[in-house]
Amino acid sequence: MSALANRRFLKMNGLGNEITVLDLRGTPLRVSAAEARAIAADPRSRFDQLMVLHDPVTPGTDAYMRIYNTDGSESGACGNGTRCVAWAMTADSEMRGTKTGGLMLETKAGLLPVEQVSETVFTVDMGAPRFAWNEIPLRDPQPDTREIDIVTRLPDAPELQKPSAVSMGNPHVIFFVKDAAAYDLPRIGPILEHDAMLPERANISLAQVLKPDHILLHVWERGAGQTRACGSAACATLVAASRKGLTGRKATISLPGGDLLIEWRESDGHVLMTGPTELEHEGTFSPALFAGAA
Repeated sequence: MSALANRRFLKMNGLGNEITVLDLRGTPLRVSAAEARAIAADPRSRFDQLMVLHDPVTPGTDAYMRIYNTDGSESGACGNGTRCVAWAMTADSEMRGTKTGGLMLETKAGLLPVEQVSETVFTVDMGAPRFAWNEIPLRDPQPDTREIDIVTRLPDAPELQKPSAVSMGNPHVIFFVKDAAAYDLPRIGPILEHDAMLPERANISLAQVLKPDHILLHVWERGAGQTRACGSAACATLVAASRKGLTGRKATISLPGGDLLIEWRESDGHVLMTGPTELEHEGTFSPALFAGAA
């Protein structure tokens, strides 16, 4: 039997981005790719990202987070999921600690400071973006990642050329378009995600700049599919737009699930993401869920 059987989880969302939070602190347990896929397949615990809490690794941090996509692969960043974890560690009776004030969370991509704005709204410091072609990473050297050479092979969408590329701890490719809703994202998303230029695949964003402080965004998430919201994609998009002179360093990013406020802070180059969280329900994993995930 899986050691995850009968363990408690929280089902949450950040702007409709489905998040499941699992607390494994105080145990040596790890979630396998097969177990993550099993959790994603259950309607009660279905997720876009699974946020798993482990004991702190770096002194001074509050928890180490592993982030799983629906296909069982791991991600280095999830802004919406990080806000949900912050709520759980602040408000949930079984997950919260005794610490007051902000939290310092850690992923394989680095440290993420989080501050509470209101009862359900949090600001996550997503760190500094990376622009070097080999840090994103891209297959081939690129002189300027504000516009990269990528052959989309989409004859019915020839305008999807010369996107920007940014890493927010995970790779993002952003196409700036006239109408973000005009594309069949479930069809073209997998093609672009798996382009040969992207050795670790990438999150694919279609961004429509409405005003210098407002962007409309649709996202295909690597390993998860089309999503109602993606916090790291919103951060990457604001940074890419600012680098191209399309916006300033602060903007509202409107996703199908709602709005995020993103700021690319000039003082240290860090990207701040502010948005809401919502608890949907809690539950425990049925032992039968993991029958094929040994």
